[in-house]
Amino acid sequence: MIDRSFPTLRRTVTAFGLTLALALPASATEYRLGLITPPSHIWTQAAQAFATDLSERTSGADTVTVFPASQLGNEAQMMQQLQTGALDMAFLTLAEVSNRAPDFGAFYAPYLADDIAHAGRILRSEAAHGMLDQLPQTTGVVGVAYGMAGLRQIVSRGAVASAADLSGLKIRITPFTPILDFYNLVGAAPTPMPLPEVYDALANGQVDAIDMDAELIVALRFYDHAQTIVQSDHMMFPMVGLVSGRVWAGLSEDERAMIGDLMAQHVDGTIDTYVEMDPQWLETLRGVDVDYVETDASFFGDVVGQWDAIWSERSPSLPAIRAAADSLR
Repeated sequence: MIDRSFPTLRRTVTAFGLTLALALPASATEYRLGLITPPSHIWTQAAQAFATDLSERTSGADTVTVFPASQLGNEAQMMQQLQTGALDMAFLTLAEVSNRAPDFGAFYAPYLADDIAHAGRILRSEAAHGMLDQLPQTTGVVGVAYGMAGLRQIVSRGAVASAADLSGLKIRITPFTPILDFYNLVGAAPTPMPLPEVYDALANGQVDAIDMDAELIVALRFYDHAQTIVQSDHMMFPMVGLVSGRVWAGLSEDERAMIGDLMAQHVDGTIDTYVEMDPQWLETLRGVDVDYVETDASFFGDVVGQWDAIWSERSPSLPAIRAAADSLR
């Protein structure tokens, strides 16, 4: 488990707060928190629980209104709002953070994690949490803690028996560079697409396959228009709880400690939920009337090594994160 006192977080954000001459006043008590997931999603439930706990802790003085399902825009837009202080908080995929701070691409190293429990240990490691220190200066936001979704799987409209069968396929991806590079190396045609458009796109053949976690494959029935599910577990999909640096700089030390600790508890708690639930979702998918292929890194040949060669030049932290992962096996 992570250290609930978060000493590194407090040390970093205190220094960052001193650099903001135009910080907001400490009187703001009505916060807005945005995220892209629907109301029923585990991340949204965690955000709502955080809002409830903060209100109870402050006897209603501090409130958080949660805006799920991209009500405040996509993740790139919400990140911009965090940077300006127009948005107070967000639970964002680490993918969006890596678009602005490439070092975080290390967490998307193919086969970094052996399974969902191993992924959780990696995200709770000191090496992972130490990387959050760079966010205030590089992106203007404060990273509180990591959460996650399940490992990535592939759902295809056609038969897939080997990685060669993915060559040339239009595969829906989340729009960020690490996964774009991965599928380019595979020889596929990675196609960024917002989540609400994916079901129809798979149904009508706009895309040939999708890259998705088991939770959403089950919840949104993406298998309805599939011939094959490949349980590849090829990539982690972390989330991070963020607070606007401008908003954080206007808080007292006590407010930072309270908000940071409460948010971290709920963000980190999503890891436990996925460790428990992901195997159950995968078992559900094994029972669906489609071809079910279970594979490992050998499925992709030398793609993993090629990806590491590219990203070792972009992410200085990649060797440390790989080493942390190895030590936690």
